[in-house]
Amino acid sequence: MVDIATFGSASWDVFMRSKNISAVRSKEFISEKGICFNLGSKIDIEEIFSFSGGGGTNTAATFALQGFKTVFCGMVGNDIPGQQVLEELKKKGIYALVPKTKEKPTNYSVVIKINTGDERTILVYRGASELLKKKDIEWEKIREAKWFYLAPLSGNLARITKDIVGFAHKNGIRISFNPGNSQLSLPKEELLKIIEKVDVLILNQEEASILTGLPYNKEKEIFRKIDDICPGIAIMTKGPEGLSVSDGKLLYSTGGTKEKIIDNTGAGDAFGSGFVSGFIRSNGDIEKSIQLGMANSVSCLKMWGAKEGLLRKGQPFKKAEIKKELCLGENCKCKI
Repeated sequence: MVDIATFGSASWDVFMRSKNISAVRSKEFISEKGICFNLGSKIDIEEIFSFSGGGGTNTAATFALQGFKTVFCGMVGNDIPGQQVLEELKKKGIYALVPKTKEKPTNYSVVIKINTGDERTILVYRGASELLKKKDIEWEKIREAKWFYLAPLSGNLARITKDIVGFAHKNGIRISFNPGNSQLSLPKEELLKIIEKVDVLILNQEEASILTGLPYNKEKEIFRKIDDICPGIAIMTKGPEGLSVSDGKLLYSTGGTKEKIIDNTGAGDAFGSGFVSGFIRSNGDIEKSIQLGMANSVSCLKMWGAKEGLLRKGQPFKKAEIKKELCLGENCKCKI
């Protein structure tokens, strides 16, 4: 019996830090900040690490560490990085339903960290993961799963979102959905039909703003609108400012961490999968779910890579303080 099947990207990630790469400010960059190093030179690197990554494998790692029988559904290239990803999954006790393709190499990322601040720049190659099609998924092997977790599916991969959600809904499988920009760009009617079948919807502020068409700082108005289209739990993460969760009756909120951050790669995946792990284990206790999700994310931030700091089942952690406020009406009509 499968407890959870995750869907999403699988990549090989290389992390590097160098004091010879500096931050610069310029209005030529969208964020008005960029990184700078000498053109045509060899740049010394002080630290370098490599791990598997990608939302599908990152979330699968949390579920496996939390004691759930976990399957990852995705695609890698027929190459060394793809084999490295599969070997890591096997070591973590994750069953991989992962065909290999010769059409594209495995997804690959280079994460560049400078000595100042917590920010990093990621160079991303979106390869084999986007080639997964409906026919590539071994549906019969996941028909008995209790939960599906959909991490962001980018590019053409977003097109199979409705197939995955439709299969889950038909077979009584509960659904956690963390859509990326490609999924939020699906035709509106198709996207709304997907969301109305979701049990746990996880968005960051930007994604929540895109979905609702409201400014990201209009938090309660956003939840009011999301509660009208999503019957399940709605989560909005806010980076360093923490997060808020609505169940249609109460609005829960907690602040961000003040602990030292080594690397924030995969922190969102760590929260989402930690929340769902807590939700399953506590039979839907949202406070306990938030606390496990936050603790898993904070633990992830303390180490390089998206999987190295993840919590194991039963591992003690500091519980976040959670504020609650009452919502009014059948859906979340929070006082503004």
